[in-house]
Amino acid sequence: MLNKNKKENLIISSALKMFSKNGFYNTKVADVAKSIGMSVGNFYNYFPSKNSLAKSSIVFVSKKLAMKLKYINEQEISSKQKINLFVKSYLVFLTKHPEMINYFFKVYLGNRELFCENEDCGFEFAKEFVDELKKMIDNGIEKKEFVNQDFFICFSCIAGILGGITFLNSENVLDKDLEFYVDSLSISIYKSISYPCE
Repeated sequence: MLNKNKKENLIISSALKMFSKNGFYNTKVADVAKSIGMSVGNFYNYFPSKNSLAKSSIVFVSKKLAMKLKYINEQEISSKQKINLFVKSYLVFLTKHPEMINYFFKVYLGNRELFCENEDCGFEFAKEFVDELKKMIDNGIEKKEFVNQDFFICFSCIAGILGGITFLNSENVLDKDLEFYVDSLSISIYKSISYPCE
């Protein structure tokens, strides 16, 4: 018998696959419950609504990504090396768990109305990952490896490059394995937020 936390994670894992494949609005609670052999009534013992499941799902993904980035942030290496490790870790994660990354880009960023209950609907549900990314950027600025600029500009550079490769991967247009692109992507990200060579 699974405990409550493990059962919630099982529901989230199943929902992530369905949300990332079919979208939030085309996925029914009944579909998620059925996929893990649970009644709809029992589902509501764990999540009061499909919206609450969507929010818990992005927190779940954020924690997974944050854990990997936290490990990288703790290394005594250059910011350039951290970017490379982060990109490599991200692409491995994308290969193993495409549904989690696709959920982040397709549902979380594509359906902001689900996550905005008030005027402030920034990164509240992805806070753990965003905080670790900010630590990496702040550390690079402190070491004078990154340009001292607004965090959201840096975030946009990183998310834009990784989002682009994520999209190309989901469309099956890449002619090589994701691992092949690690160094090129790392260099692109590093150049976009570091001081230009004189």
